[in-house]
Amino acid sequence: MNDQIYFFISGFIFGCVTLLHFLRLINHWVIVLGPWSVPLWLSWFGLVIAGGLSVWAFRLARRI
Repeated sequence: MNDQIYFFISGFIFGCVTLLHFLRLINHWVIVLGPWSVPLWLSWFGLVIAGGLSVWAFRLARRI
């Protein structure tokens, strides 16, 4: 697999994760891991980090 395909697939996956964080924020989905309920504000960090990684991967895919 060449680098361009790898970066494109990575960007797509991180884009999907970004979309899921966005949908969780809009729909107020509750995530419970054992006894701990994941706070909604934590998805803001996930949205920014996954979105940044997605943009970065697509830029690298375009550059190669």
